[in-house]
Amino acid sequence: MITDELSKVRTNKKEFLERMEKLIPWKEWIGIIKPIYYKGEVGNKPYDLELMLRIFVLQNLYDLADMKAMYEVIDSRAFSEFCGVDSPNQVPDGDTIGRFRNILEENKIQEKLFCEVSDILIQNGLILKRGTIVDSTLIAAP
Repeated sequence: MITDELSKVRTNKKEFLERMEKLIPWKEWIGIIKPIYYKGEVGNKPYDLELMLRIFVLQNLYDLADMKAMYEVIDSRAFSEFCGVDSPNQVPDGDTIGRFRNILEENKIQEKLFCEVSDILIQNGLILKRGTIVDSTLIAAP
């Protein structure tokens, strides 16, 4: 039996994403987006809405372009665990990620979601310090 020791290692990125996992109201956000999300009635079956939302959150937290977000979800164990994927085949391509982002921007949902994130963090005595993928952290604030 093979064990994956790397998956058990605690990293700043994993800890940060675990906190975000608990703070973000996923079901509520999915309910907001679902009415405007691609239904898949014609053409390809859509990617799971929660997966797309999680990738979108990562894009915004780590300031990632569409293609970079795809590569990071595939490459980073913390990101793939956050998104609930265990194979590169489950990760949408950069164009699909971009179309999802555009849907949220066109419907002004992006602003609403991240105003909520800011409020949630403030209510929990935290602030988000945005930086590079290396140093995004939550900081306790009075």
